[in-house]
Amino acid sequence: MRVPIQVHHMNGGEGENSYCRNSLYQKKVILIAKPILEESIAQLCQESSSECLTMADFGCSSGPNTLLPLWEIIETIDSTCTKLNKKPPNLQYFLNDLPGNDFNTVFRSLVPNFQQKLEKDKGSKFEHCLIGAMPGSFYGRLFPPNSLHFVHSSSSLHWRSQVPEVLVSEFGIPLNKGGIFYVTDSSPTSLQKAYHDQFEKDFMKFLKSRSVEMVCGGHMVITFIAKSDKNPLELIQDSLKQMVHEGMIEESTLDNFNVPFYSPCVEEVRNVIERENSFKIKGIEEFEISWDSNIDDGNNELWFDILERGKYVANYMRAVTETMLSSHFGDAIIDNLFHRLSIKVIDCLEAKIGLSNYMVVSMIKNRIE
Repeated sequence: MRVPIQVHHMNGGEGENSYCRNSLYQKKVILIAKPILEESIAQLCQESSSECLTMADFGCSSGPNTLLPLWEIIETIDSTCTKLNKKPPNLQYFLNDLPGNDFNTVFRSLVPNFQQKLEKDKGSKFEHCLIGAMPGSFYGRLFPPNSLHFVHSSSSLHWRSQVPEVLVSEFGIPLNKGGIFYVTDSSPTSLQKAYHDQFEKDFMKFLKSRSVEMVCGGHMVITFIAKSDKNPLELIQDSLKQMVHEGMIEESTLDNFNVPFYSPCVEEVRNVIERENSFKIKGIEEFEISWDSNIDDGNNELWFDILERGKYVANYMRAVTETMLSSHFGDAIIDNLFHRLSIKVIDCLEAKIGLSNYMVVSMIKNRIE
């Protein structure tokens, strides 16, 4: 049975449940990975003689984080070129996400504000910083051959291109009955294999596409969720099960819903990169952060009680998953579902088990000998 590719995107706009207003957690992830990004850009800047560096951010979404990596890149290029006493290159920066992403908000408000800040802080140094959009799945080709000098992606590559195709037994019974994604090693072996195979297929496509599009010696930094003991998606799953038990959702409706999500371990990522054989791994680092990380956006004087922390996590999970959930279960259950989630999050935070594991991979496109 052919499983259609799911069009998944964050909540658009600037409303209460938008990704724009609920992405402080993802900002923290970007900031933790910042030193690795800076090191990669500094090395690229030192090695490249190109008058224009072309870059792409895969899975950019829409919100205050969309252009944060670009600002970090510009700061690093500025300081590196100053040390080398060389003129900064022109920059061509492409924002990529699925066509359902809210690019209107990005180019109506975020890009103009960014360009004003750039002119104010950097003067004419980066007057030729050109920002464009490239909608489409990053699990395929999007750019011409040998056109990209740098590739970045944050909090995106744990999403699969689709739910694995084989998720029912030969008798038509759902392999993930009562579940919405591959959770633990105690899950059926066939379910584990289906999700693992989908990850390998997708990640291999991503690497092969970028290997064609990137110049030799080009750099890549990608950050995504790695294998963890627990994931907030499990709490959404538990909440949906409760709603089935209470008669709010049909059991068959839950059994037929699966999320295109898989968080690999380091060994799985390294194995695919080495088999694809177009990139040299500079480094792979892991870090762990609490689910309620960055609720204060760096203002340590602010204080939030446990109820606010639970709602904070539920809100950003809603901004990320609502489009998938509402398209399958309908809009009527959404408020109730995420209220339940916030309560379950509180229990995890109080038990000190509300933690996620992330992986940062830094690579260089192999040079032709």
